[in-house]
Amino acid sequence: MDHWFWFSASDFAYSFLSVVLEGVPFILVGVLLSGLVDVFLPPRVLARVLPRHPAAGILLGGLLGAVLPMCECGIVVVIRRLLRKGLPLSNAMAYMLAAPVVNPVVAISTYAAFRGQGALEMTLWRMGLAFGVAVVIATIVLFLGRAFVLRPDLQAADVPDDGADHRSRAEKWAAAVRSSVGDFLDVTVYFLLGAAVATLFNTSVNQQLIMPWAEDRALSVAGMMGLAAILSLCSTSDAFVAATFTAFSSASKLAFLVFGPMMDLKLVFIYGLVFRKRFIACLVVLLFVLVWLACTQLPIDNFRG
Repeated sequence: MDHWFWFSASDFAYSFLSVVLEGVPFILVGVLLSGLVDVFLPPRVLARVLPRHPAAGILLGGLLGAVLPMCECGIVVVIRRLLRKGLPLSNAMAYMLAAPVVNPVVAISTYAAFRGQGALEMTLWRMGLAFGVAVVIATIVLFLGRAFVLRPDLQAADVPDDGADHRSRAEKWAAAVRSSVGDFLDVTVYFLLGAAVATLFNTSVNQQLIMPWAEDRALSVAGMMGLAAILSLCSTSDAFVAATFTAFSSASKLAFLVFGPMMDLKLVFIYGLVFRKRFIACLVVLLFVLVWLACTQLPIDNFRG
C-alpha cells in the first residue's frame, strides 16, 4: 500500500468486462425504445396530450418518461420539434430533464446495478430527486419566458407543421432501426470510456489515499457530480459505473446518477441546438446547486442490501 497507483491487467479486464456485460443490454433496450418513440410518435400528438395549464403540464411532463422513455441525447431533438409546434416551454423543460431518468428502463437498470447496495432505496431516491429537480427548474423557466431561454429561431410558437409523414410502415421501422443503431454506437462509446475510467480507478488507485475526500460529504458529492459531467454516460447504463465506486457514499453516487443525465459535457453542446448560451450557463449552475444541496442536506444514509 506504499504506492498510490498500480496496474493489474487481469484485475482490470475482469472488472471492466463485468461492468460492460451488465450495462450493454440496458443500453440496447433504451436506444430501441428511443428510436421507436422518435419515429412512431408525431410531436403534434405529444403536444396535444400535455395539458396547457402550467402546473399540470409541468407535473405531467415530469412523469411522461414513464410511458415515453427517451435518452438525454435524443430527447433534445424531440423537444425542439415540440417547441416549434407551440408546446409551452415549461412543459417541455420538465419532460426534457426528467424523462432520461424517470422511466422504466433506467429504474430497472439502477435496481440491477445496485443489488447488494440498497437497490430499492437508490432507485426510489433517484427517480424522486430527478423528478423534483425537473419540476423546480421547469417552474423557474415558466417565469423566465421564451426570449431569455430559447434561441431566436425557436421563440415564435405555432410554427406551421412540416407536413404529414407519408413513409410506409416498413420505411418507418427501418428508420427506427437506423436511429437506434446510431444512438447505440454513440452511447456505447461513452459507456465504454466511463467503464474503463471507473475500472481503472477502482482496481489501480490506492483507495486509502482518497478516503478522506470520499468521506467528506460535501466534497464527495461535488466530485461525483463533476465526474458524471466529464464521463457523459447514458442514463440507461450509468448506474453500473456508479455502483463500482464503493469508497463513496450513497449520497455522492446518487448525485452522480441525477446530475449526469441532466447536464454533462456532451449535453452542453446539444442544448445549444435549443437554448441561448446564457441560459445554458444558468442551467448548469441551477442544476449543480439543486442536486448538491439535495444530496448534502437530505437524510440520505448509506444504503445497504
